[in-house]
Amino acid sequence: MADPDKLSKDVQGMKTDDQEDDGQIVDPWQVVAASDKGVDYDKLIKKFGSTRIDQKILDRFEKVTGHKPHHMLRRGIFFSQRDLDFILDCHEKKQPFFLYTGRGPSSEAMHMGHLIPFLFTKWLQEVFNVPLVVQMTDDEKFLWKERLQAEEALRLTYENSKDIIALGFDVNKTFIFSDMEYIASSQAFYKNIIKIQKCVTYNQAKAIFGFGESDSIGKISFPAIQAAPSFSNSFPQIFGEKDQGKIPCLIPCAIDQDPYFRMTRDVAPRLNYPKPALIHSVFFPALQGAKTKMSASDPNSSIFLTDTQEEIKTKFC
Repeated sequence: MADPDKLSKDVQGMKTDDQEDDGQIVDPWQVVAASDKGVDYDKLIKKFGSTRIDQKILDRFEKVTGHKPHHMLRRGIFFSQRDLDFILDCHEKKQPFFLYTGRGPSSEAMHMGHLIPFLFTKWLQEVFNVPLVVQMTDDEKFLWKERLQAEEALRLTYENSKDIIALGFDVNKTFIFSDMEYIASSQAFYKNIIKIQKCVTYNQAKAIFGFGESDSIGKISFPAIQAAPSFSNSFPQIFGEKDQGKIPCLIPCAIDQDPYFRMTRDVAPRLNYPKPALIHSVFFPALQGAKTKMSASDPNSSIFLTDTQEEIKTKFC
């Protein structure tokens, strides 16, 4: 019988201790490079086990879609992927798939770094003409930020959603949802959450995310919530009540979110769902330098979409 705590190939190597060995820390809550030159993305690819986006896959992208790859692809801003070839196969065979990305609302407005995955996702939606789901993880921000109240996290979801809507996504093919509200109203979404929770032991979650004994049970259970939108039957209002979760998804995100979806890819076959495909972006550096990324928690590190010209000038001077 298989050891329930044994890490599969998809999640091996994601231990927080390993990341700290070389002085570089990249996880869903913290990004610190080992030097002022910035994050070593080659090391991340090797450590996470993803695949660099090369000219071969860019050429195939153009051949299959008829579109020249986005400048963020050509310039290496989106630099790493998992199973992107599979998504291109689906498009070539005219088989359905969908896009999934998200935002953790922790500030009144989004900053320039937050725009990277959304601008690219909008382009992907236009190229592939597929549905998009946008998860607003207000529950995550409430759990991780000591002073943030649940009501305020939900309010920030609505404020940040305005920024996302303003980018011009297809209103007929885009579903933006708050975790706090959608879990309460969707049996299908909650069923997938508990199915995922049942597949992941505490020891596995600890190895992947570095959880400690003092972390709340809310934090430990949260990864299943971020994993659930990867499966199409979490959204019967989009894909139909009879959908069995067989429609694959492509997730554009910054590479610090990869641990969530490595876990998801490990769980998916056990639930008889397709593994989500991913395409990873680099980080938008903080104004203080490339050693860290722009963060909503540090207003001086970021340029927010609501900043005035005078505020931007002050941050640069």
